[in-house]
Amino acid sequence: MAKILKIYPDNPQENLIDEVVKTLKNGGLIIYPSDTVYALGCNIFDIRAMEKLALIKKIKLEKSHFSIICNDLSHLSSFTKPIDTSVFRFLKSKIPGPFTFILEANKNLPLAYKGKRTVGIRVPVHPVPQLIVEKLGHPIASTSIKDDDELIEYSTDPELIAEKYDHLVDIVIDSGYGDNVASTVIDLTSGEPEIIRQGKGMV
Repeated sequence: MAKILKIYPDNPQENLIDEVVKTLKNGGLIIYPSDTVYALGCNIFDIRAMEKLALIKKIKLEKSHFSIICNDLSHLSSFTKPIDTSVFRFLKSKIPGPFTFILEANKNLPLAYKGKRTVGIRVPVHPVPQLIVEKLGHPIASTSIKDDDELIEYSTDPELIAEKYDHLVDIVIDSGYGDNVASTVIDLTSGEPEIIRQGKGMV
């Protein structure tokens, strides 16, 4: 059964964040809040955890497109090819924020991402995922939690989310009701911003 941790953005308890980080290091899966929707996350370097994530989403890992959640731009060079000054300035002007940026991947991607030409990078404006990544020491893989309701695309109630994913994840972070508008996806691979999906972030 998943453990529910109440961690609110105005005062995230360090001991609870440490518990989440320990779970991630041990290959566990978490559900966490962001500045957009609730999401599933795991250790980006743990191939078994990544496989579990893909299994929950009912896709093959090699066909997945899980975002990489960072707490700032310092990890860019670890996963992406060098970007020009104008693209970097654009990124800096939007980060942190409700955006996912598609960038050209380099050859140093974690095993689960091997062979992918592009990668989605995200830096949410929410202290909980930011602290998790900071204390973990590297980004986490992430995918939004969809709702079965045809009218509501994303699940917003952490208690209902916990019920649904009770036997699939290790920790559910309850940070209050989430949003039901996902991040805006912007493709930067050509050097010019191209909106792939309009979401919460306004360009």
